[in-house]
Amino acid sequence: MKIGIDISQTAYENTGVANYVRNLVENLAKIDKENEYILFFSSLRKDIPRFVKDLMRNNKRFTLRRKRLPPTMLDVFWNKLHVMPIEDVVGDVDVFVSNDWVQPPTRHAKMVTVLYDLIIYKYPEETHNMFKFNFRSMNISPNIVASQRKRLDWVKKECEMIICISEQTKKDAIEILGIEENRLRVVRPGI
Repeated sequence: MKIGIDISQTAYENTGVANYVRNLVENLAKIDKENEYILFFSSLRKDIPRFVKDLMRNNKRFTLRRKRLPPTMLDVFWNKLHVMPIEDVVGDVDVFVSNDWVQPPTRHAKMVTVLYDLIIYKYPEETHNMFKFNFRSMNISPNIVASQRKRLDWVKKECEMIICISEQTKKDAIEILGIEENRLRVVRPGI
């Protein structure tokens, strides 16, 4: 089986999401000796993390597909317009695992995503909820609440399985998003 995984969040080292994705990939490399993995990494300015380079050197079942696109562009393509299937970016995969920021459409691949929390619904005032553009640094600060809500709309419609990092996240997914319990699995982060 060919499995694609979005590892773009690993560019932001030492965050909870980056650690979860990194541990997921590193442990799959250790325990899974059958499947082939396509790792998708997109960042305009950030470099590929060291662990990915080491993994690629030591494991021939892992391939990297890198795109130098800013997250805000992928937010428009995938969350808002929902165009450009992931197969156009990484090639044919049987399953694609998305993460925290964007939800790409697929042609044929089954979709799995990781759900970390529903802070944007529970505490939206604690989350960046406006779009800003800094002309001096040419930096875009997106509306995280709007982006995540649009992504979660696609998750509800298209994901075969949703991995929750805790029982509370699973409970919130049922109560807040109305996702059926049979599509939710709890896989806690390792230490």
